[in-house]
Amino acid sequence: MKFSTACFYLLLLIALSGCNPYHPADRQSDEQPTIYPSYEAVTFPCNIAPPNFRICTEGERYQVELGVEGEEPAFHIATVEPTVTIPPRQWRKLTEQGAGKSIYFRVSIRQGGEWVRYADVVNCISEHSIDPYLTYRLLYPGYELWNEMGIYQRELSSYKETPIVENRHFGHQCVNCHSYNQYRPDEMMLHIRGPQGGTLIARGGKVEKVNPKAPGFRYGPTYPSWHPSGKYLFFATNEIQQFFHSSGTKPIEVSDLGADLMVYDVEQHVAYTDSLIYGDDYMETFPTCAPNGTDLYFCRAKGYRQGMALDSIRYDLCRIRFDAQRHRFHDLECIYPASEQGKSVSFPRVSPDGRYVLFVQSDYGNFSIWHPESEVHLLDTSNGSIRCLTEVNSDDVDSYPTWSSSGRWIVLSSKRMDGLWARPFIASFDPETGEAGKPFLLPQEDPDYYDNCTLTFNRPELITAPVANGSALEQAVQQPPTPTHR
Repeated sequence: MKFSTACFYLLLLIALSGCNPYHPADRQSDEQPTIYPSYEAVTFPCNIAPPNFRICTEGERYQVELGVEGEEPAFHIATVEPTVTIPPRQWRKLTEQGAGKSIYFRVSIRQGGEWVRYADVVNCISEHSIDPYLTYRLLYPGYELWNEMGIYQRELSSYKETPIVENRHFGHQCVNCHSYNQYRPDEMMLHIRGPQGGTLIARGGKVEKVNPKAPGFRYGPTYPSWHPSGKYLFFATNEIQQFFHSSGTKPIEVSDLGADLMVYDVEQHVAYTDSLIYGDDYMETFPTCAPNGTDLYFCRAKGYRQGMALDSIRYDLCRIRFDAQRHRFHDLECIYPASEQGKSVSFPRVSPDGRYVLFVQSDYGNFSIWHPESEVHLLDTSNGSIRCLTEVNSDDVDSYPTWSSSGRWIVLSSKRMDGLWARPFIASFDPETGEAGKPFLLPQEDPDYYDNCTLTFNRPELITAPVANGSALEQAVQQPPTPTHR
């Protein structure tokens, strides 16, 4: 009896420790195995969660050795199933040892009774970490179930996802446009659309619900950007309409019929604008403030006129100077006249050092998430050069690029997997060369997570710490909004 119990616990210990026997290869193949997600030839941040994957090449059993290139394997995983789950502790140790180096996934598969070792899948581990949290809005990709949504934060060193706000707690009203000042969660804002509509602003340890639209402004505030001082928010004020097509590759078109820019003083509750960015002649949208607090980038198109074809509306990339002391704008200039090339730009984002501007280019309009031809482009402000960031783009929608606080990582929202759901992809970026690495899908504990998830990831934003005041944000929805004057 004692012997049987001891054997039982010994076998259990071996099973739990993952100490499965390693089988040497009977033969080798020059081909790489197919794995999903496609974690191959990518650069991982040193603090990313284990990139679990599924081996798509058929076999009877599987084993994977992981190690630093040129060195003996650090550990191996043996499994009957093609799903490879990397132990977090061993992965962290490997990323510490492999920082700044290449690592390999060495896959062997038993096929026809013999073990075949395939060519190594090689990736890199960056010495640079990525911001610890990624936030995004989760909702259904269509508009039929728009009332089920929330804003969530994902810890990137693990798979832990927690809600910041969920609209089921306040009448299923729309929640959108979460934005942070310099990647800091203690200065953030988001919009609530519905009977209790307003803009929630978290700042100085307090949450306030405001109505940034002042008397006399034509449209309500939409797309935000913080001034680095934290005192101002730039908004686009838009008349947004949805159009539904009965056929074609673009079932939904979202378009502005009017748009201007405004500034909101979060301390004085004052809104103001300028004739250079307000009026009928042009539509201005998607403001984004540079780290110097002076340069404001935005998209501008000719003003909408009744009967104008939606596919004739094209936006250029513009820049204007903001004088915070005098509350004035000056030196308006068109940085990139995309309309002259039959193209349109949207979603500009300035790098933390102010040198680069990411933006999305499509054939027309500004809501690129519904345009399969949308691609990420890069402006280098040091020399004015603009290029398509081909190394991160795909054959389907690539949109809403955002920077990490170090400027060494890019997150974009892409529909490359199926053309319907947007998922977050991460790519390395070299600020000195302006070159990006191959994007990789945000790792999940279950490699098949994205195949089973029916929600789309909207507006990915990186932050340097978790949002800790989600309950205060939801409670603030119940407050009456503080009015704005001008």
